[in-house]
Amino acid sequence: MSGRTTANEHDLLSANIRALGDALGRVIIGQHGSEALALVEQVRRMAKDIRNAPTNTDPQALPQLIADLDLPQLRSLVKAFTLYFGLVNLAEGVERLRVLRARDLRHAPAPRAESIADAIELLKRHGVPAPAIQEWLDHALIMPVLTAHPTESRRRTILIKLRRIFDTLVDLTFGERLVLPADRQAALTRIEREIVGLWQSDDVRNRRPSVLDEVENGLFFFQTVLWELLPHIYREMSDALQAAYPDHPWRLPPFLRFGSWMGGDRDGNPFVTPEVTVETVRLMRSAMLRYLIDCLDRLITDLSQSVQQVKVDTAIIDRIAEYRELMPDAAATLNPHYRCEPYRQLCHFIQARLHNTLQYTLDYTPRWGIDPPLARRPDIYYHSRELLADLDLIDASLRNNGSTLIAEGLLRDVRTLVAVCHLHTATLDVRQHASRHTAALSEILAAAGVVDDYEALDEAERIAVLSVEIRRPRPLTPSRLSHFSPATAETIHTFRVIAAISEQLDPEIFQTYIISTTSQVSDLLAVLLLCRDAGLYQPGQASQLHIVPLFETGDDLQRAPALLDELLRLPVYREHLALRDNLQEVMLGYSDSNKEGGFVAANWALYRAQVELTAVTDRHGVRLRLFHGRGGAVGRGGGPAGQAILAQPPGTLHGQIKVTDQGEMISDRYLDPRTAHRHLEQVVNAVLRAGFPGMARQPEPTWLAAMEEMATTARTVYRQLVYEDPDFLIYFRSATPVAEFNRLRIGSRPVSRRKSDRIEDLRAIPWVFSWMQSRHTIPGWFGLGSALEAFVEADPHHLHLLRTMYQHWPFFSTLLDNAQMIMLKADMNIARAYASLVPDRHLAERIFQRIESEFRRTERMICQITERNDLLAHQPVLQRAIRQRNPYIDPLSFVQIELLRRLRAAPPEEQGELETVLLMSINGIAAGLKNTG
Repeated sequence: MSGRTTANEHDLLSANIRALGDALGRVIIGQHGSEALALVEQVRRMAKDIRNAPTNTDPQALPQLIADLDLPQLRSLVKAFTLYFGLVNLAEGVERLRVLRARDLRHAPAPRAESIADAIELLKRHGVPAPAIQEWLDHALIMPVLTAHPTESRRRTILIKLRRIFDTLVDLTFGERLVLPADRQAALTRIEREIVGLWQSDDVRNRRPSVLDEVENGLFFFQTVLWELLPHIYREMSDALQAAYPDHPWRLPPFLRFGSWMGGDRDGNPFVTPEVTVETVRLMRSAMLRYLIDCLDRLITDLSQSVQQVKVDTAIIDRIAEYRELMPDAAATLNPHYRCEPYRQLCHFIQARLHNTLQYTLDYTPRWGIDPPLARRPDIYYHSRELLADLDLIDASLRNNGSTLIAEGLLRDVRTLVAVCHLHTATLDVRQHASRHTAALSEILAAAGVVDDYEALDEAERIAVLSVEIRRPRPLTPSRLSHFSPATAETIHTFRVIAAISEQLDPEIFQTYIISTTSQVSDLLAVLLLCRDAGLYQPGQASQLHIVPLFETGDDLQRAPALLDELLRLPVYREHLALRDNLQEVMLGYSDSNKEGGFVAANWALYRAQVELTAVTDRHGVRLRLFHGRGGAVGRGGGPAGQAILAQPPGTLHGQIKVTDQGEMISDRYLDPRTAHRHLEQVVNAVLRAGFPGMARQPEPTWLAAMEEMATTARTVYRQLVYEDPDFLIYFRSATPVAEFNRLRIGSRPVSRRKSDRIEDLRAIPWVFSWMQSRHTIPGWFGLGSALEAFVEADPHHLHLLRTMYQHWPFFSTLLDNAQMIMLKADMNIARAYASLVPDRHLAERIFQRIESEFRRTERMICQITERNDLLAHQPVLQRAIRQRNPYIDPLSFVQIELLRRLRAAPPEEQGELETVLLMSINGIAAGLKNTG
């Protein structure tokens, strides 16, 4: 398969793409003969001709050719183009690394742009003193949270093979280990071998993944990349601080940590049960413990200092003596050669205690309501600080006795990893829908004789009842839950499991409980009462969890500040908050607000909510942590992470931010350590730059007023199409593969919250995914053009105002740049072909014309404001990459349209193979477009 591009012959990216394309071509010939490759090349040329010479090309020739192919030929085509995109993505990733390295060499010894050192240097130039940065670090938290939202369509098997090709391609590009021609040829052979393996592997899963499959998939990125990478990120922060402020005695707390929703997110997913959550904790903790046990093996090798050569602190000798008495079995297996090597002896005991902890974790079963509580075993680690205390003894002794360089090696990295990942890899968030808590409490309070019908109470009455019950020490629920409905029993059991694990196994893994669709104060008090009943909250003594409202719709975002203000006025809630260091976390949903009000209105509602929520918490003397529920697609808050952080309202971060990493974005960011390193340093850079007053310009009042007006217009235009046109739902379900999305076995969660055809009940992921697949990309731009046009037409001076906003306001420039990127991935000609799937031709043409007209309007207005002739003209590399991909995505789109047509017409007994190839095409288009969900 040809990989030729328009770049010149010396372009390394072109050379790599060509080498990969040629290797793929040889594999196709080897697997299916030269005729198969000839068909791929014919389709590729025809697709390029349609784009490059539309007046001289019959637009129906390619669709007709595809319509005449049999299913095996369609499968081969889909396989070829899907694999090609996977390989091109790798080549582009290697090219990014090459460009960064070249830039570093050109600008050395200056820090790399968007690096941690670059941010520290910028703060120093702006006069930020070291104590201010230290205070920031002491309270900072940057937490990517991995979720299992189903937009990653590639199997882990495929990701592993692609990673091997990437590593080999890096070697070929940089030539560091391939100096001989024979070495280069061997590398090319390895790549081709992996491509054969990819060709012969199933593209799509044979079954929908279970929740525990998703947990293990998430752990894969820690096991292969993040555990090794995180200590390096911390080293870079430490080195940058020391270089910029050498006289300050720096402390570096765990400011960058990871969270996870996999196995804890039960909102709309009936498969996330309390038992699954227990097994999730077991998997996460046992994986971390096994890795730490391996780290101790390496430490035992490194720490060979002998008391015959160097002094050792008496604390080390005393700790070894304690362990000999505490763990006689471990003492019996101590290597006699370690007689004069106390660090090795202590590491042996630490490792033995980790083994005990691992076995305890594997055997653990939650036991709730035991009185008195289970006694803690002294030969296992419950809390990471217990392990850190042992490692810190070794660190102090090494530094006190001439071995600082040794302490700064592997030991430092292990101590960092324990401080960051604790004993469980990542914190596990629990999420549930607000209505589940309301329904459960209605049963619980009735059974306890508190109130007959809690759900019938108005909001003031609910708050009054909950405020009283939260302060009462009596239990509301009996040990046995058999007289409750299954849903209520499961809700109670979930809180009990969290409490049991926190007390008996790991007190650090659960930190956050998120309430989906929070709409009133009683939603938070309900969870606080359920926490109190399970022992997770004891007024005046302890509060185990942050209780986090999730505001998702436009209306909820608008009401959020008033709701939070009312909440923080309640003494009963402030008592809980005081036990959580007066820190209130609030989650903002980027998906449902977009689906409800469109791209512009959603982004503006989120911006405004952040400003107003910050004002509320400042007024109450409470710290605010914002949790951004972003997806990969622009329609779900996606886009470059660093740019998104810098586009937040000035003064709203305060060094505390959580952001979801979802679906295919997890593998895009964390599959390779070099790519992961660049992503994380850009995130840290952006949060640092946004965390200090004066680093960002405050928006002008006229800018805010302009956005308010445009958001209102955009929302009206969007809702007129999506919710007020009675034929739109027919168009959506016919002109996109949304109906087939549920067949794509990429996630454990159903695509809708309830059985319904309404757009309101459809989850945002299939909504966005379907529009991306059909090349409309509506969630990333629709309504923007009308808003911009109406604003400019109202006053001729408004065009200059919008240009000023684009040049000086990161929020507005990011809004327009993200729209440009997603519009460049759209294609109205391909979208029109998808519209042909709508049975009613008049309906299809009418709806499509509205979409296409808005697309052209948006394109025209963006070009006027950015003062450029083309979308993304200011980012030529990205523009070129997208434009080069489109001719290769087009064949997959035409194949998918044909497959949809055949599948929808086929009897059930003939749908199996068609469905498989269709799902392969969805994978291929997702790989070609990227950030699809």
